[in-house]
Amino acid sequence: MAEQSSDSIARIKATMMQDDGTKHIFVVMGASGDLAKKKIYPTLWWLYKDGLLPKNTTIVGYARSVLTITDLRKKCEPFMKLKDETPDNLKKVDAFFSANRYVKGSYTEDSAFEQLNSVLESLEGGDPCNRLFYLALPPSVFKPVTSHIKSSCMGKKGWTRVIVEKPFGRDLQSSNELSEHLGGLYTEDQLYRIDHYLGKEMVQNLLILRFGNRIFGPIWNRDSIASVMISFKEPFGTQGRGGYFDDFGIIRDVMQNHLLQVLCLAAMEKPATTNAEDIRNEKVKVLKTIEALELKDVVLGQYVGDPDGEGDAKEGYLEDPTVPRGSVTPTYAMAVFRIKNERWDGVPFILRCGKALNERKAEVRIQFNDVPGDIFGGGTKRNELVVRVQPNEAVYCKMMTKSPGMSFNPEETELDLTYGSRYKGLKMPDAYERLILDVFCGSQIHFVRSDELREAWRIFTPLLHKIENEKPKPIEYKYGSRGPVEADELAKAHNFTFTGTYKWKNPNL
Repeated sequence: MAEQSSDSIARIKATMMQDDGTKHIFVVMGASGDLAKKKIYPTLWWLYKDGLLPKNTTIVGYARSVLTITDLRKKCEPFMKLKDETPDNLKKVDAFFSANRYVKGSYTEDSAFEQLNSVLESLEGGDPCNRLFYLALPPSVFKPVTSHIKSSCMGKKGWTRVIVEKPFGRDLQSSNELSEHLGGLYTEDQLYRIDHYLGKEMVQNLLILRFGNRIFGPIWNRDSIASVMISFKEPFGTQGRGGYFDDFGIIRDVMQNHLLQVLCLAAMEKPATTNAEDIRNEKVKVLKTIEALELKDVVLGQYVGDPDGEGDAKEGYLEDPTVPRGSVTPTYAMAVFRIKNERWDGVPFILRCGKALNERKAEVRIQFNDVPGDIFGGGTKRNELVVRVQPNEAVYCKMMTKSPGMSFNPEETELDLTYGSRYKGLKMPDAYERLILDVFCGSQIHFVRSDELREAWRIFTPLLHKIENEKPKPIEYKYGSRGPVEADELAKAHNFTFTGTYKWKNPNL
């Protein structure tokens, strides 16, 4: 990560609780895995070098592999973006890894966790100490690991918090079983179900944008809004990870969690306060008003190679050697959601996500109704409020103005808040940085509660089971395209208008 300005770090520190010097131990369960080396250790390094970790923090890696700290360092350094660091920060790398320990052990044996606890107690030295366990593990070992942490590794002179990575089950039944298991071991305030999308700057900005601006309150409803489109687009395919992807598919991988959480923030009522429980209560209320998805409200696609493309673009999903032959797993999905409440009844919320598309983009697009009594001969286009999550974080409002010069014709333009332009040199933290800081601070605003999870799976499970049982063949779309044409038709049928006439211009170029 590029060096953050001192102003940026000061802003982040100002939002944190004061560090009182209490010892902390951050345990990375699954320290030898991909998630640990690509995300967790680099994130802890970025926090460490910017002085955002509590000062007395020790990091303990735990996995079944035989590893030394030197081995761990070699695995993690390629993902720590050290080439972007200043000489002063590079000097801190040795100190960071000297604050690391590693313990080899089983995920299922009592004695292994008793040994881990002995290491943790020796690091505590009898002092008050808080323990954080990050489960960077496959779901198959969630239950034994969380059981052993509870029986052998709970802190005695401080709090213990457990961070659980998705997937939180495969459907309503498996999710409920996992929730019941975790609920039997830990209180809700000890559990942090992480969805990294909730740590993104512009997703968090939705609350302030909606409830901190008077202009949006009167128009944020069915009287003014025609439709809402929430998009997640990737310009690359499975890149050799098709075996993992094929087991989950694009709906479980992106739509059921990331995009549905964004929908909640865009649609929920104003919470009583900004406390975690008040915000999460409102998200659950929205989810309870959404009908379960049906296949008729969904377009499923699977990318095929582009003969005229270059490199990976020539290969379709089924040509990935890690994908099972003849797989009908969707790599693209668009779904229409209906919220049955007074604010949103009749307004379609359209969620779409896909791989091997024409661009990298994640955004929320609020499209307003047509101007009534148009006097400009059809020259006006719908107003839109767009919150771009990535890349180039921005909020802009698409509107009509008079075209410059002698004519009296309307022209599309925008009111634009592009973060890179307004906040020059201000590097915002990565989503994982925010969320790990939240766990240290005990803030659960950006984490998923068990009843949220239950309602989300209620909405998706009938559709997922129907897809798995009937195995409908997904519509083919070319690598690098916008996705299936049928998706555009579904959006149009649900009051979303795509004109293709407007092009956002990056003010930094």
